[in-house]
Amino acid sequence: MLYFAYGSNMDWEQMKRRCPSAKFVSVARLKDHRFAIARTSYSRGCGSAGVVPQPGGCVWGVVYDIDEREFGPLDAAEDYVPGREKNSYTRREGAVYADGDESKSYLVQLYFPETEKNPPLPNAEYKRLIIAGATHWRLPGDYIRELEAMVVSEDGANTLR
Repeated sequence: MLYFAYGSNMDWEQMKRRCPSAKFVSVARLKDHRFAIARTSYSRGCGSAGVVPQPGGCVWGVVYDIDEREFGPLDAAEDYVPGREKNSYTRREGAVYADGDESKSYLVQLYFPETEKNPPLPNAEYKRLIIAGATHWRLPGDYIRELEAMVVSEDGANTLR
């Protein structure tokens, strides 16, 4: 199954730990959304990434092909339990475009956050994973610069109160 990663799962080492079957397919763009620190990650102790609707916006990321059985552990890492009333993220199907070319689309699984009003800032390590993945897969330079501008918690540690 195809999966679109736009946050820390773009980091190849993390992705291979979570989903050993993962194979890179393409860099891709999700249109009419924007990247945001949208909620709290209690496992990381900081704010975590999400994609939120924004007409005209775009989010770049990576399409992986992963074994369908590995969605169970990936769902757990994203705090998504199918059928549970309240999840941190919801996994849904959506279209992304290979290298941003709308004539080459992929139907992928991706996670949408249940957004919070005032999520904490991400920590430096979480930001590092996102930038490392974006750089490794050679996402567009202007998009990487946007990610690099992400503000992190000053102490670099747990930002939860």
